[in-house]
Amino acid sequence: MKLLTYFGILLASLGTVSVPAAVNEPAANFTLPTDQGTIELNKLQGQVVYLDFWASWCSPCRKSFPWMNAMQSRYGKDGLTIIAVNLDKEKDLAVKFLAEVPTQVTVAYDPEGKVAAQYQLMGMPTSFLIDRQGTIHRTHIGFRDTDKQALEADIQHLLKQ
Repeated sequence: MKLLTYFGILLASLGTVSVPAAVNEPAANFTLPTDQGTIELNKLQGQVVYLDFWASWCSPCRKSFPWMNAMQSRYGKDGLTIIAVNLDKEKDLAVKFLAEVPTQVTVAYDPEGKVAAQYQLMGMPTSFLIDRQGTIHRTHIGFRDTDKQALEADIQHLLKQ
């Protein structure tokens, strides 16, 4: 009985357990600031969107940026748009990170985590591959070298549709 009580208190202290935004569901629209103005997801319908949430303290994020740069360079002309949403509360942390790990993708800022909450992130980085109709095709938590081939294959598949 004590174990059940402890488990109940533990679950209550964690709050509501959430899962990431679901595959085959419409991607939640958002508008976020960038260094060039703002970006709104709904205005990208017709594009394949790779939406990546990251933070300066995230070591796998350092590995994902070169890959995202390569994907944007390789497939941007075919309709791929990559948005890297930074979740640092202080923009200076993101600026320092980007000075060390330059990017060629659109960087948006969500310091209050409102968009991240809409997408119910469970780890860093978390990415969502969104098809041309605005539907989430794939969610992915983390980033490993072994992920690259499958992620690129999914991008290629959606670009051909």
